[in-house]
Amino acid sequence: MNVLLSIKPEFASKIFEGNKSFEYRRVIFKEPVERIIVYSSSPVKMVIGEFIISEILFENLDKLWHTTKHKAGISENYFYSYFSEKEKGYAIKIGRTIKYKTPCSIEDLYGIKPPQSFAYVKKLTINNSTSFYSFYNALHNAAPQVKPVPNAGIKINSPV
Repeated sequence: MNVLLSIKPEFASKIFEGNKSFEYRRVIFKEPVERIIVYSSSPVKMVIGEFIISEILFENLDKLWHTTKHKAGISENYFYSYFSEKEKGYAIKIGRTIKYKTPCSIEDLYGIKPPQSFAYVKKLTINNSTSFYSFYNALHNAAPQVKPVPNAGIKINSPV
């Protein structure tokens, strides 16, 4: 299953630049998820790429920060502020990334409004998306910014 994740533009950019290897969340998915579709929130308001989940960490905050700070893409103050009133947090380790050459409208791709945090989405096919061709073109015209992750242990069979 895929999840469409709303991410602030400054952090979404860092993910695709390779400067942020962890995406932090206070709550996590109930269903098994392999791929994150990145929705860059306001002011961008577009689906800009995707990444494979390498692993999901769930730890007390001090241990989580110590483990992930080297590629957090955020400051320690921001980390603790984000997790205020929480004892534990999640860090999604970002695997292989694909940045779309042409950002896509969330409404065109999935027919939904932007989620506050995340939304489960189906893989797009010709049968379930009238805008499959825009998605296909965006994906297959992706800039050569695919970043392999050593020892991720994930086999990728298809680009979607």
